Amino acid sequence: MAQHLLAAADRYGLDRLKIICEGKLVGGITVDTAATTLALAEQHNCPHLKEKCVEFIISSPEILVAVVATEGYKHLEASCPSALTSIVLSTRGRRN
Repeated sequence: MAQHLLAAADRYGLDRLKIICEGKLVGGITVDTAATTLALAEQHNCPHLKEKCVEFIISSPEILVAVVATEGYKHLEASCPSALTSIVLSTRGRRN
């Protein structure tokens, strides 16, 4: 439900509700939700949520592989290819 509320809050400029929804979504990031939530964050200009999704995705090689295998990742590739750049750049920065 927080995903739908976030989209509505963004659409109608309800910034406080948007922040509350972001907080709920940050707390629920899993392998199954990370890519979809990242796409949502990208589409609705939620930099904090985007950052937390990317941090989760790159937190370990195993998690990265598991996220890439999800349907949500396929959706992310199709709808928000720019978000993939964030993942790649974050992975690169982590190795240095």
